[in-house]
Order: sequence, then structure tokens, then C-alpha cells
Amino acid sequence: MRREEFYLNDDGIRLHAKLDRPEGFETGPLCIVIHGLTGNMEERQNVAVSRAMNELGIATLRVELYGHGLSDGDFEFHTLEKWLHNIDTVTDYAKSLDFVTKLYLCGHSQGGLAVILAAGRRPDDYDALLPLSPAIMIPRLAKEFPDDAVPEYFLFHDLRIDREYILANRALDPDAAIRAYHGPVLLVQGTADTTVVPQDAYDAAETYDNATLAIIEGDTHCYDYHLDEVVDAVKAFLGTLI
Repeated sequence: MRREEFYLNDDGIRLHAKLDRPEGFETGPLCIVIHGLTGNMEERQNVAVSRAMNELGIATLRVELYGHGLSDGDFEFHTLEKWLHNIDTVTDYAKSLDFVTKLYLCGHSQGGLAVILAAGRRPDDYDALLPLSPAIMIPRLAKEFPDDAVPEYFLFHDLRIDREYILANRALDPDAAIRAYHGPVLLVQGTADTTVVPQDAYDAAETYDNATLAIIEGDTHCYDYHLDEVVDAVKAFLGTLI
């Protein structure tokens, strides 16, 4: 495995990245892998999925977005719009690499929602999409606040998030993004996930033109019990594309 660790510059914000290329890799597909809210690139599900891709001969680019991991930005002031801008920058970088023949996009939880939105905005840039336990309900929850009742901040696992997170999320439209992307999609969802709404992933699979749904029975948001089944689903899906 050949690894490069570096920072990408997104309008003055440094994004921490790790590029892994399998031994003997000269040209081939690359998958951008995005973490979730409060997460980072080294979480077990992100590492396991990336390693599975490397075993298939796919390069991976794990990136930590605004306010997370070793990247710049204050967590309190991160928003999904800032993340989408980050993903655009990462995508442009990946597309500039002369060894990349296809580009895939994978994300977990809030990262799963982010990759759905990113692919909806730039559908021709991604050859496949892999949302894992996607937090599709985030914009819907943001819209539940009356205009005069959006708090100045809220706490998520004792971490403060500014009200702009809620306000910005209200403008996001996951349904439109899902309808805009027509490439192959793998949705992975645990049935015992209490962090997101599992039905959202099931519904998205029905809406996408070309979706595979991997249901992980009895598993949690971060696949505490059956991560091997997630890895198997990812390998089976990508194995049909390379």
C-alpha cells in the first residue's frame, strides 16, 4: 500500500487527506470517503470500507471536512453547505489526478447525506455513489423549527453547533438530489440504527434509478455488530463496476 498524507486548500481552509493506492496500482478508479458528524477518517467503518476498496484495486481518498479531525474550521460553525464546498474542492483535486479513470463517492451518516447532495449537484462527476447510514432526515428536522424559534445554538453530544447549521440545512433538498443522479448507487442501512431514520434509506433506494440496498439486520448506525457484512456489500457492489 502506498500512502500519501497531505492537506488540500479550500479557500484558505486546510482539509486533512490520506490517499491510499494499492501495490502495483498505476491507473484505475478512486473513491472519495467522507466521515459523519463529529467523526473522522479513522473511524472503524471508514477504515474498513476504504481497505475493502483497496483490496479490490481501487484507490481511496479519505478526507476530513470543515471542523472535523485535523482539518481547519471550528466545529461549532460547520454547516453542510461548507461541507459541500469542501467536497467540490476534493472532487476537483481527484479529477485532476492523471491516474484516476473513474471517480466514486462514499460517505457515512451526515457524510452520507453530503455525498447524496454533492452527487445531485454534479451528477456527471461521479461514476458511483455509496451512502452508508445516510442522515437524509437532517433538512427535514431543520424545517420543523418555526422561523421565530430557531435557537442561537444547540448541543450534539455536548458539542455546541451554531444556529446557522439549522438555517442552512433548511434550504437543502435531498429528494431533488436523489432524482438528479442516475448512476449506480449502493445504500447500506442497519435495521437497529437509532441515529438516523432507516426508512429514509429504503425510500431513497426506491427513488434512485439504479440503486442496490444492503440491509444489515440488527445492526447499529456505525455497524457495531456486522461490519463484515457492510464490507461484503461494498465489495460485491464495486466488483460489478471495475
